Amino acid sequence: AITHYYIETSDDKAPVTDTNIPSHLEQMLDILTQEEGERDSGETGPCMEYLLHHKILETLYTLGKADCPPGMKQQVLTFYTKLLAHIRQPLLPHINVHRPVQKLVRLCGDVLAAPTENEEIQFLCIVCAKLKQDPYLRGKRSCTFINMNMYILLAPDTGQSPAEEQAGCPKEPQATAAASTSSPTSNNNNSNNYNLVTSLPQPHKEPCEIVVKACEGLMLLVSLPEPSAAKCLTENTELCELLTDRLVSFYKALPQSMDPLDIETVESVNWGLDVYNLKEDAAIFTGKRPLISFLSWLDYCDQLIKEAHKSAATVMAKAVRERFFVSVMEPQLMQTSEVGILTSTALLNRIIRQVTSEALMQEMVYFLLGEEREPETPATVAQNPLRHRLIEHCDHLSDEISIMTLRLFEQLIQKPNQHILHSLVLRSLEERNYLENKPQEEREPLENGQPHDAVDLEEDPLFVDDLSPDSRLSGSDWLGSSPRQSPDHTKSDGKTEVHKIVNSFLCLVPDEAKSSYQVEGTGYDTYLRDAHRQFRDFCGVCQRWDWRGHPKPFEKCNLDAPFFEGHFLKVLFDRMGRILDQPYDVNLQVTAVLSKLCLLPHPHLHEYQLDPYISLAPGCRSLFSVIVRVVGDLMLRIHHIPDFTPKLLLVRKRLLGLEPEGITIDHMTLLEGVIVLEEFCKELAAIAFVKYHAAAASSSP
Repeated sequence: AITHYYIETSDDKAPVTDTNIPSHLEQMLDILTQEEGERDSGETGPCMEYLLHHKILETLYTLGKADCPPGMKQQVLTFYTKLLAHIRQPLLPHINVHRPVQKLVRLCGDVLAAPTENEEIQFLCIVCAKLKQDPYLRGKRSCTFINMNMYILLAPDTGQSPAEEQAGCPKEPQATAAASTSSPTSNNNNSNNYNLVTSLPQPHKEPCEIVVKACEGLMLLVSLPEPSAAKCLTENTELCELLTDRLVSFYKALPQSMDPLDIETVESVNWGLDVYNLKEDAAIFTGKRPLISFLSWLDYCDQLIKEAHKSAATVMAKAVRERFFVSVMEPQLMQTSEVGILTSTALLNRIIRQVTSEALMQEMVYFLLGEEREPETPATVAQNPLRHRLIEHCDHLSDEISIMTLRLFEQLIQKPNQHILHSLVLRSLEERNYLENKPQEEREPLENGQPHDAVDLEEDPLFVDDLSPDSRLSGSDWLGSSPRQSPDHTKSDGKTEVHKIVNSFLCLVPDEAKSSYQVEGTGYDTYLRDAHRQFRDFCGVCQRWDWRGHPKPFEKCNLDAPFFEGHFLKVLFDRMGRILDQPYDVNLQVTAVLSKLCLLPHPHLHEYQLDPYISLAPGCRSLFSVIVRVVGDLMLRIHHIPDFTPKLLLVRKRLLGLEPEGITIDHMTLLEGVIVLEEFCKELAAIAFVKYHAAAASSSP
């Protein structure tokens, strides 16, 4: 009937919808579907044999390509899509299906924003789905066939620059493209060379179902399990280049200066659910729309890498590292402009927060921290310029830059990546050479877990026991469900009992410098609950890493090697040592990073950070020793401040919002520093308590 239409009709201007062709095509589909349903699985009926033998699909392709009568291309695309979707038996391996499907793929995207765009994407996505489910097609033919069917993802190159696109040039969102007959990589500069990946959606345009469908199609293709398909994607297409080029263009479209708070608080972005209003976005803050576009595309790249075959994911992640992080972000982070540093650091912090795919996270970490594994020395701290610069920014002249960089590291150490913690902290503690290196027989006998000539903190005037009722931790047993991660301290093995450790931290700040006991609701309960929850979360992250439950035995440690705490801990300890002279917000962020490190269930880090009674090697410092020096300085300064205790209490109440802001108080920075110091010591005590009970509970029968 369709053939007769072309023989008998001379008017080729009438739209196809005015003819019987659509109904005839529907009838053909109905007949084929019914025929398959009436036969045994895998058996080909006479109507399907006829369609294959007489090359009906080739004929329909030719009619669709000519688009005669007008709208015929749309009808042909719909027929192909429904045929592949409704027929259960595999059709694509048949040469008389395979060839016309390849030709129709090339036809897709011939015209930008064509009326058939929706039908094109539906057709291309069903091809992707069939590739995913048919192992035969993913075998020898995978490279050529995937090359023909990934055109769903990018608009053809129009020669238009990203800046022109961002300026709002009148080009409609486009999600499909045609294929040239040449190899996709044969002429990278040819604007008519439609690569397999050259239809990536444009997230800065108005999102639509077509774009989302196109993205879903590529998700199907990158997740093909065959190595040959992954190799094809990464070696025979421009997938990596086009993904990263789009990421770079979105990043470069961002304003040079943005408020870090806007970057940090902009709503979560999902590439498939990006709905926006340009006027509303511009009214909230300048650059919101470009920022969401960038984060949306980053989310798509991240999810694509997460779904991809492992080998393809590795290649794509390395491409993002080289073509985006190294080429674009590194110069931004290394610049000298404070405004530029602040904006780029805030953006990097948001990127770290958003990335979840293992491969991309690994490459991002190597970009930031380097791949070195050996312990740091003072001579090698600048070996990786970017790592060195970022750590130095934690102690920048600009408090804003310091705070933002400290937040970045706080975010980083919570990511499920072992190399982050090894690079920043653990490689410096591997040999436990922070401990005094004396043979056991030369050491003084222990009294209550410490040398007889050591300072007894419980008898020192700075650490008196006369504390308020809520200043000690009770032996609660509600933490018993925590997993074992850190060594316990018992009398039997010569280690300090946990209550001594806990009270050592609680007694660090002298009574005259304490103010929390005078304000209701500032006890330890919150710190205990938070420490328990956070420690459990960290244990969940770290449980698959090879962290021993006990420290490395002394006899296996190289205790003669000179100890260097590492660049990161050095800067944090230096900052902690100036807690009485730094702004309140800086102190909060420094202690936040240190407390996160203390929560980590690594025995060496636990010993170094949370055991006040270890004998440190000469010239070494620990977190506890740094705090002791701060307290010593505080005691000297307290006596020079009139009405110190009432002023301290007033500042605490103002910080809690219990007192209105009034007259300026002298020594405000020091008073705020004392309050942070007291709260930090309570937090460390709670962490030590929680970690001890976790170990004790897991070791008991």
